[in-house]
Amino acid sequence: MRKIGKTRKGFTLVEMVLVIAIIVILAGVLVIGIGTYLNRAMATTSSLNSHNSSIISITEEVERQMGIDGEDGEGEGA
Repeated sequence: MRKIGKTRKGFTLVEMVLVIAIIVILAGVLVIGIGTYLNRAMATTSSLNSHNSSIISITEEVERQMGIDGEDGEGEGA
């Protein structure tokens, strides 16, 4: 006869395989999500760098036309 109050210790092989499979699936989803996030971040950075270089070019042109020395911020007559 079996003991009615017998307790089980540990996990079965099937339970361990299921847990590992779930972890692998979640890791795959995470890697795909991080890749998408990094691609969008790089595109935003590229766009911002382009925008900043445009602003720098405009600023340099305005300074050149106004005769402002870019290093100390004073005009030519100083």
